[in-house]
Amino acid sequence: MNAQRLQPAFVDPVLDAQRGFRGALKALAEPGLIQSLPAAPSLEGLAPATYALCLALLDMDTPLWLAPCFDTPLIRANLAFHCGCPLTANREEAAFALLGEQDLLDLSGFDHGNDRYPDQSCTLLVQLTDLEAGRALNWRGPGIKTQRQVNLPVPQAFWLERQRRETFPRGLDVLFAASHHLIGLPRSTRIAQEHA
Repeated sequence: MNAQRLQPAFVDPVLDAQRGFRGALKALAEPGLIQSLPAAPSLEGLAPATYALCLALLDMDTPLWLAPCFDTPLIRANLAFHCGCPLTANREEAAFALLGEQDLLDLSGFDHGNDRYPDQSCTLLVQLTDLEAGRALNWRGPGIKTQRQVNLPVPQAFWLERQRRETFPRGLDVLFAASHHLIGLPRSTRIAQEHA
């Protein structure tokens, strides 16, 4: 490993990792509400919130699949050093997957869990440029009182791909990150178009 590639991670590794972990849990418990991760560090190629999620959630027991846009020597070196997570080229083996917007059109191969252990499914960490610049959609389900309008800028085909592949309780939990913010989309959330 080239030591020159290593960048700083959390200033306070224990407390900041706990904050990141709580932020991820809160995002999934309150789907569609923007959560903030202000202490997130920077790493070239990853938004601060994306990097913070990696530092908080990944360890030696969580194989990670990297989309090609994130499969760089710098990102590989820092995730290996700071998280210790094994990187896998096989989607089926991944506990987490790091994706960009362009990778959302094909969710095949990721582990959707099973009826007995749906929580063993792969969690998608999706980096976006923004969390509020998309078409309005209504989200419903656990953690949402009635419905919540969310404007994630993701391709329409993602919603179709997600719907096509999910059979609750099996499915993929998703954490969308941009800048220092994140939004959670658990497998239990149902999506409906906003009708004018």
